[in-house]
Order: sequence, then C-alpha cells, then structure tokens
Amino acid sequence: MPTGRATTLKDVATAAGVSIKTVSNVVNDHPHVRPEMRERVRAFIDELGYRPNAMGRQLRRGRSGLIALGVPNLTSSYYGELTNALVRAARRRGLTLLVEQTDGDPEREREVADGVGARMVDGLVLVPLNIPDEVLLTRRDTTPAVLIGENGEGVDVDRVTVDSVAVGDAATTHLLQRGCRRIAFLGDKDADRSPVLAQRLAGYRRALRRARVRFDPALLQTTPEWERPHGHDGALELLARRPDVDGVFAANDLLAFGALHALRGLGRRVPQDVLVVGVDDVEESRYCAPTLSTVAIDRTSAAEQAFALLAERLDGLEAPGRTLVAEHHLVVRESTGG
Repeated sequence: MPTGRATTLKDVATAAGVSIKTVSNVVNDHPHVRPEMRERVRAFIDELGYRPNAMGRQLRRGRSGLIALGVPNLTSSYYGELTNALVRAARRRGLTLLVEQTDGDPEREREVADGVGARMVDGLVLVPLNIPDEVLLTRRDTTPAVLIGENGEGVDVDRVTVDSVAVGDAATTHLLQRGCRRIAFLGDKDADRSPVLAQRLAGYRRALRRARVRFDPALLQTTPEWERPHGHDGALELLARRPDVDGVFAANDLLAFGALHALRGLGRRVPQDVLVVGVDDVEESRYCAPTLSTVAIDRTSAAEQAFALLAERLDGLEAPGRTLVAEHHLVVRESTGG
C-alpha cells in the first residue's frame, strides 16, 4: 500500500491485478466493464483510499470545474451565509467557486454578467442588486448563468427567486395578528426602488389592505442602505416623528437589529411596547436580545436549486429560462412575543 503520497490509478491497478485502463473505466463509469470486475476494482479503490483527480477529469471533458460567483458583499450576514451555502453545494458536485464581490454596483454587476475578469469558468451564479433588466437582456457572455434573487423577472435566464411579496405579507400579517395597527415599514428608499424593496412593500400593503387597516405613507421610513446603523438611525427618526408606532416590519434582519438597539435606548420595550419583525433569519437573529422574529429565506435550498439548474445547462440543456422559488417561512421569537 502506498504511503506518504496520494494513491494513483497505477496503485489500484497493481493491487487489483488489472490494467490501468480497466481502473479508469470503472472510475469513469464506462458501461463495458463486467459487474464482477467493477465490484473487485471498487473494493480496492475503497481499500486504498483512491480519490479521482476531479480537475483532471473536468479538463478531459473540456471543462475547468470552476464556477464564477458574483455577490454584493461577504460582510453582510445574509450574503455571507448564502455564499457559504453555495460553496457547499458546489463542493458536493466537485466544483470550485471563484467569488467576485460586486458591492451592489450596477457596473460591476454588468461586468460579472458579461464575463469580464472571469476566464476558464464553466458557469456563473450572480446575486444582483441593482443591475437593470435590460442589461441582462443584452448580456454578451454565453456562459451558462443562474440569477439568485428578485432581479431579472421576464429575462430569458435561469433564476432562483424569492417571493418577496409573500414575504412582506407574512411579516406584516404576523404583526397584525399580534394586535398591531400602526405598523411602520423600515427600509424604504428615496430613489428608485429595487425589485426586492418594491415586492416587500407590495406585500406590506397587501396585508394591511386585507386587514382593512389604512395605509399611511408617514409610516414608511427611508434608510440609505439596509445595514445595522441605518436601522438604528431610521428607527430613531421614525419614533421621533411617530411615537405611536406599535409594530416595525424591517426589510431585513440587519435593519431590525439596529431598530432593536434604538428602541432599547429610547426605553421602549420589545415586545410590550413595540413589536419588531425582520427578514432573512441570519444566525444573529437567534442570539440577539430579545431574539428576533423573522421570515426565514432557505439559503441552502436556494443554493441547491441554483446548481441543479446550472448542472442541466452544463449537460447541454437548451430551453427557455426557468424560474424556481426559494422557500420561506415565519420564525416567531421574542421580539413579537414568541
């Protein structure tokens, strides 16, 4: 048995008393191998701990085994956890991710979509924030691609989207069912609303309408971005203007964390005085004080769906763009009395 180095095809062939070609045929699942021979070779493969060279196999098939991933950032909890799920999903398929941080910049997102800076990759997974749909429609790169997120509706490209209308509806309905009637939306924008923002606002308004609660534009609180400091400052501004608020639907968990901190500083008790719900169910939501109620987006499922779509394209599928929807569900914790 070889020691101090990786086991090779030759080592397995010598131990099994067969040719290297026979071992290669077994490793590559060639059909013209007798069942008893296949079983014998596999037994020696397991015994010697032989691991095929995935990169070499990919190159022989005309592939690099590399997938480009364009993601807004890695410091945000949601995108960091999504990237981790994508890395694991890729690894299970013998693929390696090359990560490019776009910072949500439309020009950087366009460059990634067009394959700028990414050579020798088999496919692309892009998590866009601000790229216009018309740019995706005129994408020059022919590398198979999958989008993750709300962008790209109506574009002929594979997508794993989130039904953020349903997400916003679920969060707002939960607050309504807890007795809230002056529910603020934290995370609006003064400029053009992105698809994710527009959808979560639409869900918020739909839930209010269904409950026959009047929509009040004064309860829409703008923030420059969706990070903790913006949630904190936005909540302070909101409560100074509308101290009667009894519920806060934060567009994501990071805004909600900032809001919880602001409410604590103002002496407003959560959930006794104000209820707070976020979106994403990042890990911190289970450990903050109080723990945060949130609408969880299933990132593991989204990653698996993205690579399932991409794998079919890499195997030669030619078809119109397909859309899958990532699962979501409400998680009730202390911030809404759970």
